[in-house]
Amino acid sequence: MESISAEPADPRRFTRSNELQARLHELVPGGAHTYARGADQYPEFMAPILVRGSGCQVWDADGNRYIEYGMGLRSVTLGHGCQPVLDAVHRAIADGISFSRPTELELLAAQDFLTLVPGADMVKFAKNGSDATTAAVRLARAATGRTAIAVCDQPFFSVDDWFIGTTAMDSGIPAEIASGTVRFRYNDLPSLAAVLESGTVAAVVLEAATALHEPEPGFLESVRDLCDRHGTLLIFDEMITGFRWSAGGAQAVYGVRPDLSCWGKAMGNGFPLSALAGKREFMELGGLRTDQDRVFLLSTTHGPESGSLAAFRAVVHEYRTGDPIGRMEHAGRRLADGVNAVAADLGIADYLHVLGRPSCLIFVTRDPNGQPSQEFRTLFLQELLYRGVLGQSFVTSAAHTDADIDETIAACREAAAVYRKAIEQGSVDGLLEGRPVAPAIRRRAEPRKIATERA
Repeated sequence: MESISAEPADPRRFTRSNELQARLHELVPGGAHTYARGADQYPEFMAPILVRGSGCQVWDADGNRYIEYGMGLRSVTLGHGCQPVLDAVHRAIADGISFSRPTELELLAAQDFLTLVPGADMVKFAKNGSDATTAAVRLARAATGRTAIAVCDQPFFSVDDWFIGTTAMDSGIPAEIASGTVRFRYNDLPSLAAVLESGTVAAVVLEAATALHEPEPGFLESVRDLCDRHGTLLIFDEMITGFRWSAGGAQAVYGVRPDLSCWGKAMGNGFPLSALAGKREFMELGGLRTDQDRVFLLSTTHGPESGSLAAFRAVVHEYRTGDPIGRMEHAGRRLADGVNAVAADLGIADYLHVLGRPSCLIFVTRDPNGQPSQEFRTLFLQELLYRGVLGQSFVTSAAHTDADIDETIAACREAAAVYRKAIEQGSVDGLLEGRPVAPAIRRRAEPRKIATERA
């Protein structure tokens, strides 16, 4: 077992970031506009406040440089400041951003989208992923005359009541709304069949695949068959899989056509855009070519603004003419192999390892008893931050070069030496500074409650 220094060569300071974060807590509930971006997701007093980015690198308010992973909660696949995207946006917004009537750009963007997603006949753009998933739920209820929604046991689908009411953070949501959402297990057809037997389920909502879980042979096809048999709509959440599994999403990879699909994140390489897409017979219920009662589908002031639609069209061009997914996967494979080799060299492969789809990697942190550990996760995050690596995951982008991956592996080698020390002593005591991270969606602010300074 080789000896590696556990001391960072260039300790970083977070003085200005901490000052700004404290001010954010005074002005913004939770200190961030997204729970996953909260300071409680990072080591205490080590949550960088960022000021700029380029490619896969970012800089914070203290001047520290980092190689970033996760890339805007998986929304940036081409890299920060991607020039072709910026050029397209600059050209579009010079002629105006928001108008009182549709623009030709809306038609061109819709054509681009439907070319990529042949399983969809129509599309409607919005800004947030939750807008799209909730619109899909509303459409499914209208189309079927039912109210219940079956969601897979996957982490997140919407900020709206129908889903958040099923989580630990359900304060303010009527119980009768939450009770209308039922769960089934991924790759478990009997569990889905059981919830569909009631005949009250309007839609089945799931991610066709995740970083850690691929569909077993025949699973998605059987889900499709069960939905057809019970008159239930099938909705794919393509927020992560879209533009990361393929430009056409998981449905293009696995060859199963949903009734509706919901998109967002990487559509605009970080520019805000989401979409609801689906079969014409359902989407038209929100339009002007139906004799049925109309569904208030999506109606957003900023959904069709020209900047994000231009960004989307530029992203589509990059995917058509290049191979961003191939570059993401190449970087991911090198990173996973490198970090796992480091852990094996240090004899801690049972406690620290990287796994997942190469374009959507996570790292697993376990304590000396082999149990998943927030304390040990925080220690690893802390040591990576000290060495210039920022990320709650190892999700790559097409901007991550071999040099970036080599630098990250080197940082992981030193961070893993600290991790090994904690494993050997049986705890993070004396090594972890501050309180550990906590789940983003939890009932109480503890264990990372922020004390108020006001009397």
